[in-house]
Amino acid sequence: MTDRTDTDVKLTLPARPENVSVIRHVLGAFAEALRLPDDLVEDLRLAVTEACTNVVRHAYSQEVPGPVEITIRPTDDAVSVVVADHGRGIGSSSDTNGPGLGLPLIAAIADEVELQPVPGGGSRVAMTFARHRPGGAA
Repeated sequence: MTDRTDTDVKLTLPARPENVSVIRHVLGAFAEALRLPDDLVEDLRLAVTEACTNVVRHAYSQEVPGPVEITIRPTDDAVSVVVADHGRGIGSSSDTNGPGLGLPLIAAIADEVELQPVPGGGSRVAMTFARHRPGGAA
């Protein structure tokens, strides 16, 4: 049996709306290859979509979009995902629509969430999802 703890995926794409669906597709294929439970795959997809959408909407100016970086790291017990950017940082967006549901939604479905500034500018959202969830549906 192979050791999956060394199986990381890193994806870097321009932070554009059309690339959020590309990221969802890659994440879904990776999760399928790991044979993750369907409910975990859906939670991963939703949380990563929200984090990437935040980067697309808030991290960069529309004229000069920068990269969104996604790192997926599976272990025997959990799947960790980090979504990072090199933009404005959390809380400094000029978007007048106010905060969305992104971060609270991520916090509600991930087992652990950590927001961190990126040295030199930007932010990271680190999310951890347990592979074996007690009880299934709430």
